[in-house]
Amino acid sequence: MKNTAGEIIYIGKASKLRSRVRSYFGSARSLEPRVQILSKQIADIEHIITETATEALHLEATLVKRHQPHHNVRLKDDKHYPYLKVDIQNEWPQVTITRRIDSDGAKYFGPYASPGSVRRSLAVVNKLFPWRSCTKKITGTDDRPCLDYFIDRCIAPCTSYCTKEEYDEVIQSTILFLDGKSNEVESRLINEMNTASENLEYEKAARIRDQLEAIEKLHENQQQMVTTTPLDADVFGLFRENNETCIQVFFARGTMIVDTDSFMLMGTENATNSEILAAFLGQFYENANYIPKNVILPSAPDDLHELESMLRTQRNTKVNIIVPKRGHRRSLVATAEKNAQESMTMHHARWISDTQKTEDAIKLLQVSLDLPEEPQRIECYDISTIQGTNTVGSLVVFNQGKPVKSEYRRFKIKSVDGQNDFASMQELLKRRFTKIASNIEKDPTFSVQNVTDQDNSWVKLPDLVIIDGGKGQLSAVLDVMRDLGLSDIPVCGLAKKKEELFIKDQSEPIELPSSSEAMYLVQRIRDEAHRFAINYHRSLRNNNAKKSLLDSIHGIGPKRKKTLYKKFGSVKAMREATIEELTEIEGFSISLAKRLKMYL
Repeated sequence: MKNTAGEIIYIGKASKLRSRVRSYFGSARSLEPRVQILSKQIADIEHIITETATEALHLEATLVKRHQPHHNVRLKDDKHYPYLKVDIQNEWPQVTITRRIDSDGAKYFGPYASPGSVRRSLAVVNKLFPWRSCTKKITGTDDRPCLDYFIDRCIAPCTSYCTKEEYDEVIQSTILFLDGKSNEVESRLINEMNTASENLEYEKAARIRDQLEAIEKLHENQQQMVTTTPLDADVFGLFRENNETCIQVFFARGTMIVDTDSFMLMGTENATNSEILAAFLGQFYENANYIPKNVILPSAPDDLHELESMLRTQRNTKVNIIVPKRGHRRSLVATAEKNAQESMTMHHARWISDTQKTEDAIKLLQVSLDLPEEPQRIECYDISTIQGTNTVGSLVVFNQGKPVKSEYRRFKIKSVDGQNDFASMQELLKRRFTKIASNIEKDPTFSVQNVTDQDNSWVKLPDLVIIDGGKGQLSAVLDVMRDLGLSDIPVCGLAKKKEELFIKDQSEPIELPSSSEAMYLVQRIRDEAHRFAINYHRSLRNNNAKKSLLDSIHGIGPKRKKTLYKKFGSVKAMREATIEELTEIEGFSISLAKRLKMYL
């Protein structure tokens, strides 16, 4: 589908072209928001006929990668992953790095998410298993071995220091280890060590012992996850926030997760999870070097059968697409989803940490909110409570786009009973800005602009105040600022549902571009205020949960409280006890017993 400028704006596939095209031009009421937007831009439609649905899926993925249409779900990058290759078709095999899988009889292990991770794995494997890294022709007649032999990186087949069987044993152990079968490797090495020791080959036994210790140490320090059941699978997790989607993939081989990777997707605003997964998987596997036996997903994708057919054709054997509901596979998917969320957070953090992007974000905020100057110092406020109990507030400070944690503050709300976010926010802002207001009232020449970093941060004026909330919270805060005579401080409310900004004297919300630096910055500041508030609320709630009703009664300390619980067992039993029964306890006077009864 093309627009009036001839640009490709959408690429799709259909088994019935007539029905598919008509679906874009029906009643506006019956169309999804994404389709409504698309249909208004379509000026021309071209089509290509394929023999099968699988071919259509291949072609769609290829064309989307090439043209990157605005209304398609699309990957931001197209990767060819590196693998470790063991060329067992060679008489004296080696282990090398490759990005291409050929039908040459070699063993391939991976994929690895980056060249760095595959190089680290290669170095580890060579430390554990001394195969040759040279490319010379092995004749066994060389005069002396190279340096690798003396640092235990090779057993020197070039000088016949080892037999063909011994070298093949090293290669087989390497293959088992890369395949996630390290237990079998350890069993083999233990048998070899014992045999060498019985044959009085103590140097060989010591070398194998060191090898075993290195493998055990690697397991202790290894950061990659393990699975309880051997798998040959790619495990996917999906996380969506606002108009963005992140997909995390775990490459499970044997009992190890050999590597992980994440992808930020574009064009997912109004697409369903099933549509996103279908589009992503088609592009992800379209040129893949290796197709695993299983593809494990959080939910079923659209075009499931076509996708299975495409993968089966590439692998030449059946591929299972699995949506687990329970068990260790579901646990892996859940972990992948958590990692997808974390990857999106890190993506935003990296974006904001870029100095130029931070400057751009601040400038865009100034323009969008019509601020008198660039908001270098931004303060954000949030309230946290559960049904009006343990209500707390938080203040976080960002200066030039970076958090200033030394100036964070937390507040215990004192004047508000029950659930009242508006009143709680008003108390919070009053306590924050009263000191500035009183300084200005006492000394009209007082200027907060002259406050330096060494001075009390409490009297610094923010360039922008962000309130976590919509119109209601904003209105309540503006009343406070007006009463304090600080109406000139810019204030905005961030409504979480649609990530809209509300400002004074404007009924319609301001919508920042969803993937802009300014939106990332505002969201990060708001999320930091929310995190800081909820952590304080949780700590208060936990502390209060540990308290006893008896702690509030004057005259009952730890010793008497212990005696009461020992005799009655519970507060309920104490409440039902008579004054006479209470006074029978050592140290309890009639007045103390009456006080206890009255309180309970």
